[in-house]
Amino acid sequence: MTILNLSGIVFGLVGIVFTIFLTFKVLENSPGNEKMQKISGAIQTGARAFLISEYKILYVIVGIIFILLGLTNGWMMALAFFLGATLSVLSGFFGMSIATKTNTRTAQGAIHSLSNGLKIAFNGGAIMGMTVASLGLFGLGLVFYLTNGDTISMSGYAMGASLVALFARVGGGIFTKAADVGADLVGKTEAGIPEDDPRNPAVIADNVGDNVGDVAGMGADLYESFVGSIFSASALGVILFSEKGATFPFIVVSIGIISAIIGILVFNFNLKDKENVDPSKALHFGMYIANILTLIGVFFLSLIFLKTLKPFYVIFLGMVVGMLIGSITEYYTAKEPVKHLAKSAVSGAAPLLINGMAVGMESTAIPVILISLATIVSYNLLGLFGIALAGVGMLATLGITLAIDAYGPIADNAGGIAQMAELEPYVRERTDALDAVGNTTAAIGKGFAIGSAALTALALFASYTKVVNLEIIDLAKSQVFIGALVGGMLPFLFSSMAMKAVGDAAEIMVEEVRRQFREIVGLMEGKADPDYSSCVAIATKGALKKMVLPSLLAVFMPIIMFFILGKEAVAGMLVGTTVSGVMLAIFMANSGGAWDNAKKYIETGEFGGKGSFAHKAAVIGDTVGDPFKDTAGPAINILIKLMSIVSIVVIPILIKIFQ
Repeated sequence: MTILNLSGIVFGLVGIVFTIFLTFKVLENSPGNEKMQKISGAIQTGARAFLISEYKILYVIVGIIFILLGLTNGWMMALAFFLGATLSVLSGFFGMSIATKTNTRTAQGAIHSLSNGLKIAFNGGAIMGMTVASLGLFGLGLVFYLTNGDTISMSGYAMGASLVALFARVGGGIFTKAADVGADLVGKTEAGIPEDDPRNPAVIADNVGDNVGDVAGMGADLYESFVGSIFSASALGVILFSEKGATFPFIVVSIGIISAIIGILVFNFNLKDKENVDPSKALHFGMYIANILTLIGVFFLSLIFLKTLKPFYVIFLGMVVGMLIGSITEYYTAKEPVKHLAKSAVSGAAPLLINGMAVGMESTAIPVILISLATIVSYNLLGLFGIALAGVGMLATLGITLAIDAYGPIADNAGGIAQMAELEPYVRERTDALDAVGNTTAAIGKGFAIGSAALTALALFASYTKVVNLEIIDLAKSQVFIGALVGGMLPFLFSSMAMKAVGDAAEIMVEEVRRQFREIVGLMEGKADPDYSSCVAIATKGALKKMVLPSLLAVFMPIIMFFILGKEAVAGMLVGTTVSGVMLAIFMANSGGAWDNAKKYIETGEFGGKGSFAHKAAVIGDTVGDPFKDTAGPAINILIKLMSIVSIVVIPILIKIFQ
């Protein structure tokens, strides 16, 4: 069994080696002319500066928690917590650094052909995906091996990953949307200039935001889901299958790492020497290959290792549900509902906003039913272990799933660089084609993240009931019901804090952009350069100032609830937060995605095209939807999981001390 216990470490290292190889392959591509490199360099500098500033604040909190955990629950758990946080930070920083170097190479590649630009952008995203999956598996595998599968130590690692994820999602989300709102409202609506026009002072901040929010933020989000699903499955698997059950999730994810590598290689081989290609089909082909190979591996693993095919059925179910939720998300954010929204923009912003909110509300129905079905079937097959394994199934091929998501911001940045560097119009047309697919893959990625978060949160909730010895949670008890009510409220309070932060920073950004248009002589004529750095500074200050309070909400609420009403009330709160959080996250992500794509649909020439009354209404809708889909909505996923992890780690300590 010792060799099998090493699977996480070994295959994590295999993934790291492949990631290094892929990094050299991406960086050997030309970064373009001097102007392109200068623009890309400004984006790199801004993104790196923001992350370093964010991590300085984060590590003060990490250090305090590390000491408290060491004093109360042992230094091994504290070290696991620190390792989980640090590897999450490293994966986000490295993946985003390569993404900011890939953007200009994608624009340069698009000069030659659409397929060349697609390949470079995808491989840049694959570096992010493989970094997250490899470091996540390696770190948790190391803790598992060194502690012989100690659940407490692994929960510390998961808590570290969750804490970083929430800061990265909230901080990055505030930054990116403050910049985006400022750039859109003044640039597009008031000044009437194109998106990514170099005359817009907020344009560099906007491109920086794509990286700190949609690359580093999403990476930390799925890193945390990935780690949480493996931890919960391992902790619950030991109950049914003893040591084999604890090891099984690590081997499943190891198979997923290898399958993702093969999928990435197949994608690259499939594009070789092709001039024209359908980006959507090419991206999904590699993912399907990875999923099929993983299922084949899991089939034989279940049969030989656990002597039953029930784990295979559950993992297959998790994959199918994940893909179905992605397809539902794609329908609501890229198909008929979007065309209906675009049509409503002809009547103004109000009908567009009303219909967009209705789309988001409606879009919660099928995903919730799918998650419920997956939960029922998984539980009937393998109990709580089955629910956790379904989450593992969704995330097993994270290396390529996240690659398809991270590809989007790279393509978006490439389009911005093509515009600002004044490349030939056909280059921007090609990057726009790549970006259009990226918008859909990003929406699918958010749906995928929400689905996996729901299943992971359910498994973590089950782990909480085990560690605090709760056999029955009785809703008839007032403290449990109050806990559920308070828990249901928390995602709304959390979202309010995040969206207010975007609104406050955006107000300052709008005024700064207006000031520069008003005071810099020759700016609108293209004879003077804007002050990009001031807008980057505004977004950075706004994000760093406002990210701490909503992030700490998840850490302190379980503790406060325990002291007021006890461990049963904490269980009720976790249920309430999960139920309302999942639906609010789906609603916000899909409303925001639908408004964004309605704007882009009008920009293709429908309903008057760019500059029309409908377009101006759609820009407003997109602006409202930005903090929905890229700040508050995605961060709710982490809120519900971090609260569960904190409860698992901290409440048993408090019970020992005070009861």
